Amino acid sequence: MGRCPECGAWDTLVEEKPPASDRHGKNDPSPHTAPVSIDSVTLDAEYRVLTGMQEFDRVLGGGIIDGSLVLIGGDPGIGKSTLILQVLNGLAQGPRSVLYISGEESVRQLKMRSQRLNTAASNMLVASEINIEIILSTVDSVKPDVLVIDSIQTMFSPDVASAPGSVSQVREATMKLMAMAKQSGVPVFLIGHVTKEGAIAGPRLMEHMVDTVLYFEGDQNHVFRILRAVKNRFGSTNEIGVFEMKEAGLAEVPNPSAVFLAERAENAAGSVVTACMEGSRPILVELQALISSAGFGTPRRTVLGLDHNRVSLLVAVMEKKLGLNMAGHDIFMNVAGGVKVSEPAVDLGIAAAVASSFLDRAIPDKMMLLGEVGLAGEVRGISRLEPRISEIRKMGFTRCIVPKSSLKAVAKMDGIELIGINRLGEMMDLLF
Repeated sequence: MGRCPECGAWDTLVEEKPPASDRHGKNDPSPHTAPVSIDSVTLDAEYRVLTGMQEFDRVLGGGIIDGSLVLIGGDPGIGKSTLILQVLNGLAQGPRSVLYISGEESVRQLKMRSQRLNTAASNMLVASEINIEIILSTVDSVKPDVLVIDSIQTMFSPDVASAPGSVSQVREATMKLMAMAKQSGVPVFLIGHVTKEGAIAGPRLMEHMVDTVLYFEGDQNHVFRILRAVKNRFGSTNEIGVFEMKEAGLAEVPNPSAVFLAERAENAAGSVVTACMEGSRPILVELQALISSAGFGTPRRTVLGLDHNRVSLLVAVMEKKLGLNMAGHDIFMNVAGGVKVSEPAVDLGIAAAVASSFLDRAIPDKMMLLGEVGLAGEVRGISRLEPRISEIRKMGFTRCIVPKSSLKAVAKMDGIELIGINRLGEMMDLLF
């Protein structure tokens, strides 16, 4: 049958074989699993395993949890395998043994890449295999402390007739690895390919089964890479780790604010620094705007690193409330360093950058702007203002324009002047 009788679509049916044993067969561990009182469960004080990479440990929530299933996705060539090799090398320096299963590279290729990255530890075991049954048998005999599967799309189970990479194969392989991780307590890292839309390839069910989903992001034209947690059962979501791609692998960036602002031009019109929150970490980024007369009939609106609709909304508010006529101008906006910023707390910085470029007047030196802008031109309060101010002061800024409603909840800090405003027009009076 080539056509689905329910939805009428063609070539959507997938053949699946029934499991080899019945539901209550001897291979099913569920009848032997007895429930216990949650009060009787004991936790070790050091139940998280540190990898030696502080940025990676931060994103995981403080380290690796025994029996956890972690899915790492990212664009091809972004550095997923490089990152996991360096993580495994840190783990293998101690008494722990790690097992790296590659379905895409041979053992010789893994050795060559490991030599280039200087990650050839004696406790790191490698194998090239795609049969999930053989892999589970290898894990049972070797008993590693950490298992890595690179990549989950190359794995296949003999019980499923479809080809490797199909929805059924990916789901079956993930299910078997999850059962192994929970029963044995071995943490498992799965490396997954992504689609052209940026989502992890395969069934959406895979992201629901795993404990943690990490995305390795970045532009191949930039040296910076960002590891972002979008799901974490054992820690905070939206935590990020910043890495720099070098010839010998990925290097941690402990102070990304200093790196992103290192090449900022002084007294440049259209350049504004603002603070965004990435999980629990404040990061200072430079917003750049360029306003020029439109050479053709329809003005262009090009935005990189920011929400395009949000920028258009703020430009409309500025035209209506401030009288800035930008209807016949091209507007270009960029976040320096290839960072993506989505929170509304940077609205005031966007508005200041656009006004600065339109008026061709630079923002005063050592000035910072934070705040959300409403459609009526009002400046609304933002969350987590105090850690942002602490990071701003650390980076040498002495003045900061903030929403007056948020100013009440922040204690006075030496070395920085906080200026509270209620309306967008007050920002224009202070800056220009």
